[in-house]
Amino acid sequence: MCICTCKLKSPLMKIVMKPSEFLQMRMYLCSTVTIFLLLISSTHAVTKQGQYLSLANQFLAPHNAARSTLRLRPLMWDPKLARYAQWYANQRRFDCALRHSNGPYGENIFWGSGNGWTPSQAVTAWVSERKWYNYRSNSCAGGQQCGHFTQIVWRTTRRVGCSRVICSGGRGVFMTCNYDPPGNYIGERPY
Repeated sequence: MCICTCKLKSPLMKIVMKPSEFLQMRMYLCSTVTIFLLLISSTHAVTKQGQYLSLANQFLAPHNAARSTLRLRPLMWDPKLARYAQWYANQRRFDCALRHSNGPYGENIFWGSGNGWTPSQAVTAWVSERKWYNYRSNSCAGGQQCGHFTQIVWRTTRRVGCSRVICSGGRGVFMTCNYDPPGNYIGERPY
């Protein structure tokens, strides 16, 4: 369901396109605006008690916002995956290196300078790769990454667990999310 509509009423502008192109553009714009609004709202979401959402919900809400635009089942938070993510994030705490754990799960990693980066901002960065993914060719645009996005929206993935650490020596923030079952199988479409 789309919560936005766009109308162009300019006598100076006439856009000519096929109905299928118009529908595709409208769906893309609508889902992009919806994701943006959901991500912004979850970035600074506050509960009724005035406390910030749990770390799990700060990661989970934007993941599920992205999945809902494609009508995919929401992910469930998995404490086992979160423990694995915390274990690996602790390994990166001293160097903040963008290296994958090469573990048994799907994995997205994020690094940001400074220490103010939020889980929602990391997930937003991964979801923003959607613009580089071409469903028809099932590939990323030349020279671009889109695997973080496709892992988030992988149809068969059901569980996620994530962690955030501030790296020592002012090296920044490292975040990781692990997914089970993993996605990004070569030759398969994510959804």
